[in-house]
Amino acid sequence: MTANISLDTLAKDPTERMNQFFNAVATDLKIWLLIDEHGSVLLSADDEDCVPVWPSQEHAALWATDEWEGFQTEAISVAKWKSRWTQGLEEDELSIIVFPDAQGEGIVLYPDEFEFELAKREGKRR
Repeated sequence: MTANISLDTLAKDPTERMNQFFNAVATDLKIWLLIDEHGSVLLSADDEDCVPVWPSQEHAALWATDEWEGFQTEAISVAKWKSRWTQGLEEDELSIIVFPDAQGEGIVLYPDEFEFELAKREGKRR
């Protein structure tokens, strides 16, 4: 990634951003979050409480401003995500918003749909 990324230069199409996200995760095997001592940040989208996820530390860090200033980027391995996060998000009735843009818009997936997409992309990588 270059140091010149900004929220304003992201792909406008949420499906394109979702594809960029899953391609990056299939390569790096990491999912990036913003967290503090209480857990991950949450966005509201499509009447769902969502955990936003990003394809890189740089993209996640762009969101660590204003109300989320003080949150830290954290990488979650795909293996850890599958073993703990999918079930935990389902139990907490949270969804995932994939690679949101500056307005907080992105594709919202239920945890099982997100894991299905991860598995599908991993299968293509092999």
